[in-house]
Amino acid sequence: MIMAEKIAIEVQGPTVEEAISRGLAELKADRDEVEIEVIQEGSRGVLGLGAREAIVRVTLIPPEEEEVEEGAPQEDEYFQERLEQVAQATLEELLARMQVKAQVVVRRDVETGGQEDIPPVILDVLGDDLGVLIGRRGETLAALQFITRLIVSREMQRWVNLVVDVERYKVRRERTLRQLAERMAEQVALTRRPVALEPMPPHERRIVHIALRDHPIVTTQSVGRGDARKVTIILRQ
Repeated sequence: MIMAEKIAIEVQGPTVEEAISRGLAELKADRDEVEIEVIQEGSRGVLGLGAREAIVRVTLIPPEEEEVEEGAPQEDEYFQERLEQVAQATLEELLARMQVKAQVVVRRDVETGGQEDIPPVILDVLGDDLGVLIGRRGETLAALQFITRLIVSREMQRWVNLVVDVERYKVRRERTLRQLAERMAEQVALTRRPVALEPMPPHERRIVHIALRDHPIVTTQSVGRGDARKVTIILRQ
C-alpha cells in the first residue's frame, strides 16, 4: 500500500477553536478530513498580561492509494461490503445511545461524493423529527459524522470515506448553496459590486468556492474570523 505524504500546518489563534478554524480555512478542508493536535492552549492572562495564543497542528489526512494486484477487485468488494456493515451498525448504536429512533440506510452515489473517483459510503438517517441531529448550521451532523468515521476507521484499520446525512439534508443544502452562489455571481457581474454571503462553516464555504472557481468574471474569498467568517464574491482582477 502506498501512502501519500500528509500536509501539516501549525496555526495560532486566540482560542483553540479559532486556531482550528483558521487551519481548516487555510487547508480548505472539513474538520473530519484532518487530524488536530493541540500544542498550546490559549490564555487571556490578567489585564492583558501573560496572554498567549493557542497553537494547534492541523494535518490533512490524505486518501490511501492501493497497488493493483491480481484478485484486488474481489478484495475491494469484500472490504466495501464489510465497511458498509460496520458503518451501519456503528451509526445505529450511536443513535440508540442518543435515544434517537431512526433508520439507517446505506447507499452509494456520486451526488454527495464530490470529485472523488470512488464515491463514499453514505449513511442516510431516516425518521421523524430528526432536526436535533442536524443542529445549527449542520454542526451536530458534522460532529456525528466525525465520530462515526473515526470509530469505523479504527475498526477497519484505515481511514474511510464515509458520509452521514439526515433525510438528505447535505444534498439539499449543497444544491441550495450552489444555486445561491450562481445567483450572486450574476448580480456581481451585473452591478460590478462585491456581495458578501452569510457566515458559513468551512465545508459550506468550500462548496461556494468550488462552485465559482471557474467563473470567467467573478472569484471568491473568505473574510472574517471564527463563526463570523463568510464568503465574499468579487470581480476578477
